[in-house]
Amino acid sequence: MIEIKNMSFKYANHTGKLFGKKSKPQNSGNVFTSLNLTIEENKIYGLLGKNGTGKSTLLYLICGLLRPTTGTVQIDGIESKRRMPDTLRDIFIVPEEFDLPPVSLEEFIKLNAPFYPGFNREVLDRCLNDFDMPAFSRLDELSMGQKKKIYVSFALAAGTRLLLMDEPTNGLDIPSKSQFRRVVAGNMSDNRTIIISTHQVHDVEQLLDHILIASPTGMLLDSSVADICEKYTFEYRMPGEQAADVVYAEPTLQGNAVMARRGKDSAETPVNLELLFNAATGAAGKGL
Repeated sequence: MIEIKNMSFKYANHTGKLFGKKSKPQNSGNVFTSLNLTIEENKIYGLLGKNGTGKSTLLYLICGLLRPTTGTVQIDGIESKRRMPDTLRDIFIVPEEFDLPPVSLEEFIKLNAPFYPGFNREVLDRCLNDFDMPAFSRLDELSMGQKKKIYVSFALAAGTRLLLMDEPTNGLDIPSKSQFRRVVAGNMSDNRTIIISTHQVHDVEQLLDHILIASPTGMLLDSSVADICEKYTFEYRMPGEQAADVVYAEPTLQGNAVMARRGKDSAETPVNLELLFNAATGAAGKGL
């Protein structure tokens, strides 16, 4: 279990690169203030938020690559900032931007697998097969999308209890995004927690058990998909069909896309993650 208690974080006044990702001037200043959050096992979390709300920062804080300014981030009671070997071997992070070395896959495995006692070569081979990866000689010769498939496959094969992914579907084509969902769902286990930070909500909404929507002042939404489906319906209505149960609506070619409070006789509908995000981050979000 991950427990974040009264955690604040502030970037120093600088620009440059942070873990291979360009840091922007707007990252200067407070990103989180007195954040409290509990993340449980055996769930896939979707971490959403507008640009600059600290989604990537939160992943780095959880895995100990950043240290809180105040407060604590604990994994099973141990502060992540201590970067204890027993904790690190059970965490894997897939950053948004990365590169792979000019080595073969076998060399990459030989160099990195020993850090993860739960590494399973059969899982790696199965994931690569599900991703339809072609034969290749060196990792640096692959396209960005193919590198993403390799890295995600290795991350799942590492067998860690905590897997963090930052924009994992960036660089993947449409068929590969469908493959990504199947690969992740097929390798979820009872003791694993996955946190996916993304702007590409339609790529992952079928995977998620729990939704987190971040803002500079805390979490706008921290709710299971089951609870959201119990409270709300997501549907299309014609303009004349608007009613008092509507929480949020926006026009589309099919009519108004509507998020409404679910009545006793209303059927459950799948979550429209984009509509939910817009409702939570807009003025109507105060009522969620």
